[in-house]
Amino acid sequence: MNKTLIGAALAAAIVAAPAAAQTTYRVADSFPTGHYIAENTIKPFMAEVEKRSNGQAKFEYFPAQQLGKARDLMALALSGVSDISYVAPAFVSDKLPLSVVAELPEGFDASCPGTRAYWKLVKEGGLLDEIEIKPAGMKVLFALVLDPYQIFVTKGQELAGLDSFSGKKIRTTGGAKELALRKIGAVPVQIPTPEVREAASRGTIDGFLFPVSSIMPYDLAPHTGMATSGENFGSFVATFMMSRKKWDSLPADLRKIMDEVGEEIVEAGCKNAEETTRIDRAKIEAAGVKFVTLPEAEHDKIVGLMSEVGQEWAADLDKRGKKGSEVLKAFQDALAAK
Repeated sequence: MNKTLIGAALAAAIVAAPAAAQTTYRVADSFPTGHYIAENTIKPFMAEVEKRSNGQAKFEYFPAQQLGKARDLMALALSGVSDISYVAPAFVSDKLPLSVVAELPEGFDASCPGTRAYWKLVKEGGLLDEIEIKPAGMKVLFALVLDPYQIFVTKGQELAGLDSFSGKKIRTTGGAKELALRKIGAVPVQIPTPEVREAASRGTIDGFLFPVSSIMPYDLAPHTGMATSGENFGSFVATFMMSRKKWDSLPADLRKIMDEVGEEIVEAGCKNAEETTRIDRAKIEAAGVKFVTLPEAEHDKIVGLMSEVGQEWAADLDKRGKKGSEVLKAFQDALAAK
């Protein structure tokens, strides 16, 4: 048989052969290189799963919106463009409206209490998994709830009590956080995160609603005079998900490994988030920003007003035929259970 015929025969054999099982999984997120969320969650997840599977699972990582914008990453997982995607429920609230419950200004003061309570709802068999996430065709591998957002005000502004917020133009991202600001008499202003520094420097806003860990990366400390401490004006939920179709196609032993590692990442991720907040707060204070603990009576007033945010959020979802009140109560119960 000549070389041409041999080549043709080999090509035909290759085409006819069944495809090898996939061992490399595409992972997509929108975080810039070095972002603490990716460094403390998805990166160790990939490394540990590969290690425990003895290389059965390998990963190809696409950060910084390389595969698509943050709001599109869930759709990319459902379509198979990515195998694992960063999904922020706030970015897909039309598809996962109930799953933003941990972003409400509820009774937690740090990342871990919020994360642990939320994880009970979104993990396999949890309330949110059953009524929203699984029906949407998704599986949560792990989740992270950030430390509660604080209000930072520009230099020259004072923070002494509830009246300090009245009429202040405070930057926010909208949604429940906008409602929270209105509850305390502030004027919500929606500005893209990269533009906050310029707005603060020009005086077009009086402050901004931010997590402590985002102040240094966006160089906002030089434009900040004071900040609240120990309040909860809302938070942010980050998850990494796989489509249920892809999940069901994985070997049983690999699913078990991913579940075990996911549980560990939930705990390690929130602890690292809290540590990042602690370190960054010290840097912010060193830059001259004063963190203010409001008087107990004023704090209690704010807690009361913030509780109304959750009630209104739940009532609105109830009217739309969603189980807002049930999910809110489940989250509150999980927080109370510690």
